[in-house]
Amino acid sequence: MTLDDLALDAQGLIPAVVQEADTGEVLMVAWMDRQAVEATLSTGLTHFWSRSRAVPWRKGETSGHSQHVQALHVDCDADTLLVQVHQDGVACHTGNRT
Repeated sequence: MTLDDLALDAQGLIPAVVQEADTGEVLMVAWMDRQAVEATLSTGLTHFWSRSRAVPWRKGETSGHSQHVQALHVDCDADTLLVQVHQDGVACHTGNRT
């Protein structure tokens, strides 16, 4: 599957479920645009699109709580991503693990 095969929504976004690779724990759900998917694949760190701020962001850029990508999977109809990571610190901006 290529990036062109992703079923982006009308805003050019796709939901990404982020999961701890070792335990299967769901850490967060966020949105990616094509550029975020490309950046995630090229850097090995998760990148997303902020719908509220309308800007790209990298998880951990300011907090230091980066997500190191172990695998990225696409579901059967290509409209959702599963990103398996090793999480540095906590995943949630509130300070909670998830």
